[in-house]
Amino acid sequence: MLDFIIALCGMIVILPVFIILLPLVSLSNGGPVFFTQVRPGLKGRLFKVVKLKTMNDKRDTSGKLLPDGERLTLIGRIIRSASLDELPQLINVVKGDMSLVGPRPLLPGYLSLYNHRQARRHDVRPGITGWAQVNGRNNLSWEKKFEFDVWYVDNLSIWLDTKIFFMTINKALRREGINSEGAATTKPFTGSVNTNNE
Repeated sequence: MLDFIIALCGMIVILPVFIILLPLVSLSNGGPVFFTQVRPGLKGRLFKVVKLKTMNDKRDTSGKLLPDGERLTLIGRIIRSASLDELPQLINVVKGDMSLVGPRPLLPGYLSLYNHRQARRHDVRPGITGWAQVNGRNNLSWEKKFEFDVWYVDNLSIWLDTKIFFMTINKALRREGINSEGAATTKPFTGSVNTNNE
């Protein structure tokens, strides 16, 4: 209920920002302003996550999408640096697919790659922000991210959520950990180097 109330109020507060952003995103991308993608949520149940579209759909001569770094637009880069691309996920929070705080929802293809401990990140609803995001975000290794996610699941409390919420605001203002070093987006998870499933 608290997630619902805060998310609904947040949507109302940021509406003027979106009135300005949406035309800029549309002009920059030359198309849709929102990006939706299927992600696993609580207990691995699939839902569609909503984000602002920060990359165009340019393709090479063979019809294949260009690398992420080449498709990331100037407006998209600015939006990402301020973490504004995540704000439409307030819709997912209102719908009950996500919480404000929790492990970030990743790709469905990763579900079969998690070991038993890593899979525990799905014991709670995914969040717009989380413990891993305020402790390094995209500069962390996948193993470290999952370690933070499981720690959050084991220590879940309203006080921890409040701490993460305010830490997120601080990180966003300082624009820390937006991208992995030397990359426009995070490298895909291909499986844990640690085969211990405990």
